Amino acid sequence: MTVKINGKPETIPEGTPVADLLRIKGVKMPEMVSVQLNGDIVSRESFPTTTVNDSDEVEFLYFMGGGAG
Repeated sequence: MTVKINGKPETIPEGTPVADLLRIKGVKMPEMVSVQLNGDIVSRESFPTTTVNDSDEVEFLYFMGGGAG
C-alpha cells in the first residue's frame, strides 16, 4: 500500500502498526519522536495497536533542544 511519510509517497506492508513503521524507517530514538497520522497525534501507548492504512499521511515530528541563551 502507498502512504505519505513526511510528505513523500512510500510503499509499506498493509496493516503496518505505527511501532513497526518506526522500525521500518530506521528511526533511531523512537521515544523522542511524536507521530501524526492524518493530522492527529498518536499517543505513544497506541503505537503498537494503531495501524497505518492505504493513502494515510504520516508525519514524524522530532523534538530538539536548544535555543539562544
